Amino acid sequence: MRLIKQNIEKRDGSGTATLLPEEPEDMWHAFNLIRPNDRLRASAIRRVVAETSGTGSTTSQRVHMNLCIRVTSIDFDAASSQLHVSGRVAEENKHVKMGSFHTLDLELQRNFTIEKAEGWDSIALEILKEAIDPAKRVEVYACVMQEGLANVCLITEHQTILRQRVEMSLPKKRAGRSGDHEKALQKFFHTTLETILRHIDLASPKPLLIASPGFTATAFQSYIKSTAISTANKPLQALLPFIIVAHSASGHLHSLTEVLASPGVLVKLSNTKYARETALMDKFYELLRKDDGRAWYGPREVEKAVEKGAVGRGGGVLLISNALFRSQDVSTRRRWVRLVDQVRDAEGGEVRVFSSEHESGKRLEGLGNIAAILTFPLEDLDDEAAEGENGQGDLDELAPPPQQEDIEI
Repeated sequence: MRLIKQNIEKRDGSGTATLLPEEPEDMWHAFNLIRPNDRLRASAIRRVVAETSGTGSTTSQRVHMNLCIRVTSIDFDAASSQLHVSGRVAEENKHVKMGSFHTLDLELQRNFTIEKAEGWDSIALEILKEAIDPAKRVEVYACVMQEGLANVCLITEHQTILRQRVEMSLPKKRAGRSGDHEKALQKFFHTTLETILRHIDLASPKPLLIASPGFTATAFQSYIKSTAISTANKPLQALLPFIIVAHSASGHLHSLTEVLASPGVLVKLSNTKYARETALMDKFYELLRKDDGRAWYGPREVEKAVEKGAVGRGGGVLLISNALFRSQDVSTRRRWVRLVDQVRDAEGGEVRVFSSEHESGKRLEGLGNIAAILTFPLEDLDDEAAEGENGQGDLDELAPPPQQEDIEI
């Protein structure tokens, strides 16, 4: 994502940012950045119906225009990296009336401008910083395969993207006719390698993870090596040291989760954000099993721990999913932004914002999208949270009913 123009006041967070998405990953950043009630300006094509005076006949034409809407809903298709933003027109022009509905389809290589309804808070500014950082790109290439099936994926800091699936029917091995199977297998390897090379950047090699049941991944690694040598392809030869072979239960995409969580793969991918987040989740579950009061999860329990200063310097970590910041309720978003700011600024603790599209984020989702590793143990936080809820409920029950004269009809 390229920053074209930024006009954001540090004092109150007002202002706009104009961005240019350059690759599919940028649409994921835009999805996390744009929230309901924000003002979004982008180019649009709208069918305009005009009535001829006198005759009453109508004509319609597609008109290109620059449209500003107040966002009501966002639809993101991760597989195709398409982002559709719907809302009411916020600035009238000669073709579109104020308040009418329109859906903007954000596209690559086309600018869009965002103005935050509640101002640019710390989370929005962090997402913006990550979006325009050129270093935040693909971390690992992956190919999960079995004989006749290969899923080619890109693993970024924020999501796992299926780029292409290769499927090919292979003849079964038969006594005296194994040559047919081998020829078909070599053709399958050739097609899979060509597919991978279309989606990876050999100019700056990154780890290529190949996983399969049995020996298919090892055989494919040998095929890549022999192809690189026989064709004298130096960029492909430079990729060879970055290939990691692992075992998977099958060649289907869901097996990638198991592969990425295996200790052997995590060690080799230790410098990636995904591996660091997985290690944090493993540490959290280890502390949870010990039941020593240093691992808590759930919104109210974690908030109680932060209030007591237990998620601060010396090892405190707040684990929070970016899904919480996409809430359509403004007060809910502010609640989590305040919590993140309190841990970072007041307590000096570490904050890890997990991507809901990564397996580590899905594990966190099962814990209510928020958890914490504490610097010192706390006991009975769940009881305190329950008492807080019950106490509020008792107060509500004891509160006198509103008087009739106070109600306006």
